Amino acid sequence: MISSSEYGSHSWELLVTVDHQHEEVQKEFLLRVTGDLHIGGVMLKLVEQIKISQDWSDYALWWEQKKCWLLKTHWTLDKCGVQADAKLFFTTQHKMLRLRLPNMKTVRLKVSFSSVVFKAVSDICKILNIRRSEELSLLKQSEDALKKKKKKDKNSKEPVTEDILNLCNSPVSSGLSGSPGLYSKTMTPVYDPISGTPASSTITWFSDSPLTEQNCSILAFSHPNCSPETLAEMYQPRTLADKAKLNAGWLDSSRSLMEQGILEDDQLLLRFKYYTFFDLNPKYDAVRINQIYEQARWAILLEEIDCTEEEMLIFAALQAYHVNKLSLSSEAQDFTCESEVDEVEAALSNLEVTLEGGNTSNALEDITDIPKLADNLRLVRPRKLSLKAIKPYWFVFKDTSVSYFKNKESAQGEPIEKLNLKGCEVVPDVNVAAKKFGIKLLIPVADGMNEVYLRCENENQYARWMAACILASKGKTMADSSYHPEVHKILSFLKMKNWAMSPQAVSDPESIDMKPECFVSLRYTKKYKSKQLAARILEAHQNVCQMPLVEAKLRFIQAWQSLPEFGLSYYIVRFKGSKKDDMLGVSYNRLIRIDIATGDPITTWRFSNMKQWNVNWEIRQVAIEFDQNVSIAFTCLSADCKIIHEYIGGYIFLSTRSKDQNETLDEDLFHKLTGGQE
Repeated sequence: MISSSEYGSHSWELLVTVDHQHEEVQKEFLLRVTGDLHIGGVMLKLVEQIKISQDWSDYALWWEQKKCWLLKTHWTLDKCGVQADAKLFFTTQHKMLRLRLPNMKTVRLKVSFSSVVFKAVSDICKILNIRRSEELSLLKQSEDALKKKKKKDKNSKEPVTEDILNLCNSPVSSGLSGSPGLYSKTMTPVYDPISGTPASSTITWFSDSPLTEQNCSILAFSHPNCSPETLAEMYQPRTLADKAKLNAGWLDSSRSLMEQGILEDDQLLLRFKYYTFFDLNPKYDAVRINQIYEQARWAILLEEIDCTEEEMLIFAALQAYHVNKLSLSSEAQDFTCESEVDEVEAALSNLEVTLEGGNTSNALEDITDIPKLADNLRLVRPRKLSLKAIKPYWFVFKDTSVSYFKNKESAQGEPIEKLNLKGCEVVPDVNVAAKKFGIKLLIPVADGMNEVYLRCENENQYARWMAACILASKGKTMADSSYHPEVHKILSFLKMKNWAMSPQAVSDPESIDMKPECFVSLRYTKKYKSKQLAARILEAHQNVCQMPLVEAKLRFIQAWQSLPEFGLSYYIVRFKGSKKDDMLGVSYNRLIRIDIATGDPITTWRFSNMKQWNVNWEIRQVAIEFDQNVSIAFTCLSADCKIIHEYIGGYIFLSTRSKDQNETLDEDLFHKLTGGQE
């Protein structure tokens, strides 16, 4: 018997299991402790008892029952709430993790299992040389996708061996401060802006980095497409409900991997979660641009986002045929552009023109005149039980409203109707081949959405009116600096769609080594024969064949951003007071209530009109207040409500970024906006 005076009346035994690789040494240790002993003291006692000479600096205590790390080493056991029944695990904080990147390649690297996911993703992105890590996060694969993969593996006669890029020797991934790889804090150009290859001056950096020249190529370049058979075996969402399942697995950015049940060597998906790609620059972002491009490419191939047949052929021409061809070409990789103007020089020359008074003739006019559009357009109103009514009117677009009159002469009087476009949904309704240039407007009214179509005569008229509608929906006028770039973007996309072939450019599809089924979604491979698809892709390719590699990827991303569904993450919800389920679309600037059966938008709420939002954690209900006494509340059925709460806060956080921040992020503000008070 041990007397109480020897150990003190308040001491007790604590069981700690040690995670080490020495088989001859026991793994369970009983420590006699008191409640006022701090966590650091417990770890010191433990290491003294283990008697193994090794570096224990990466080890920390994990509390199994509470699913939490005991990282505050100055806290006492009493303050942490640790008692004699606690099971503690002494283990490494950095563990191996397999990550499937947007380009479907898997990398294996050491990641902190004790840091919150936001910080862990930041460290991962430094290893992979991806700037703006706040746009990405980690996602668990959906159950349906896992079931399909298991079924595929079961049916496969040969064992499936996955090609894994091992980056486990990275100094950053080991938790030590070492070479940052190609992550350039000083913003020295690290990639050729034309071909995306590492700049010659930085090629020597690779020797200290896990990103060797070959590994960088895997991350920064596209590789040949998978076969149609492989594509058919991958999970493809068929309905809005299926799309909602894809977004259910986002990890909580405010908690660690271990706290969320992730184990060593598990596989997660690294994906762009927030669709606001800030400050994309080919000089620094070859890997980032390629991974965004790949995420877009797979979203289109697997029909996670809808697009028209015309758009699908443009994507096929850009993404597969052109980008793959250039990526495999040694000419593209050896090409460097010496005449490229430095960013600072370009900024200085622009400043010089401004100071010298270049283009000043319209300066006063731009300040005093409110820009407006006035044109003959056709108005289409869908009517139930009858054909659509199509009538020509004189339209005037001013501020954020569209008014229409019987004719130009009556424009001085009262309009037939004035449509306020602030907060509306703007959807393109275009078929370039058929010369159809339509704008579908879904305007919020008290009982839902008022549907109106505008028909334009030609591309130029469509681009001007479409850009004005897009800006007005965000509460901006044509006086905004983004109006003319928006017009240019729309025109360039239409130009890509307009593939009137020049006679000398006609090629024989049979003479081209091309598998068109690899470049389009399964819906189109079932609809057309291989030769038909090849011919149509080659037609579309005539408009993009002169583009350099990086520009082709950026054009692909731009075209993806032009799709009506771009940036929408879907969740099945039940609104307060409603008896049926609805779909909620979360975008970078708005929330959309969607009819789950038809897919039609019911109501749109913009973040710019939002006063506050909160979560009732007891009943898991998200409540949001908007301007004009509008308030909504809903429970999320397809995922944890914390995911939607984090999405809203995350988008608001990203809207605060500016280029003068020198890439430093206010992590506390992110957690304040996304963490909640659970």
